[in-house]
Amino acid sequence: MQNSNRNLAEVRAVIFDYGEVLCHRPSPQEMAQLAGFFGIAPEKFGVFWDRNRGPFDRGDLSADVYWTMLAEDAGVKLTAEELKAVCELDMAMWSHVNGEMVEWARRLASSGKKIGVLSNMHPDMVAHCRREFSWLSHFDHLTFSGEVRLIKPEPEIYEHALRGLGVEAAEALFLDDRERNIEAARVLGIHAVHMRSPQQLHEDLRAAGFPILPPG
Repeated sequence: MQNSNRNLAEVRAVIFDYGEVLCHRPSPQEMAQLAGFFGIAPEKFGVFWDRNRGPFDRGDLSADVYWTMLAEDAGVKLTAEELKAVCELDMAMWSHVNGEMVEWARRLASSGKKIGVLSNMHPDMVAHCRREFSWLSHFDHLTFSGEVRLIKPEPEIYEHALRGLGVEAAEALFLDDRERNIEAARVLGIHAVHMRSPQQLHEDLRAAGFPILPPG
C-alpha cells in the first residue's frame, strides 16, 4: 500500500466508494445478459459501457439517452421494452450489497470514526439506493456524482466529501476499486487504498497499522 509511512492514527473518517466496495461486482451471468441486449461479447462490453459513463454518472445524460447512445455505438436499436429491461437490470446488478463491508462501516462508526460514501452514480441509481438501502442512514455524509454534478477523479468531488464530513484531507481514508480515483485522492493528501479484494484490503490496512480491520 502506498502512503503506508503516513500515520493512520490521524484518520478520523473513512470514505467508501459504492461499486465493488460497498456492493459486490455484478456476476458474469449478469454482465453477459446486459451485453446480450446490444449484441456485444461480454469481454468487449466495457469499452462501450465506459464511453459515455462519465456524463451519465454526472447527471448530464438520462438513462434512456445513455443506453440509446450505447445501442447506437453497438449498431443496434432497442425497443421501449428492451430499454426498460436494460435500465432495471443495470440497477439490479449493482444492488448486491456487501454486507460484511457495511457491517465494518458500522463498527467504524461505533468506534467514533466518521463514515462517508463517495461514489460515481447516476441519478436513477442514487434514488434507488436511497429508497432501498436503509443502512445508508448510518453514514455521516453521502456524496453521489449524480447529485453534486461532479465525478471522480475530479478534485472538487473529493473536496465536497471532505467538507461534508468536516475533516481535513490528512484525516481521511478513502477506499475505491479504481486506481485513477485512488491516485486523485492521494494528490489531495487523502490516505487511500485501492481495493482489489477483501483479503488484500485487510492486509494493506493491517500492515499500515489501522486499528479497526475489515473482514479479510
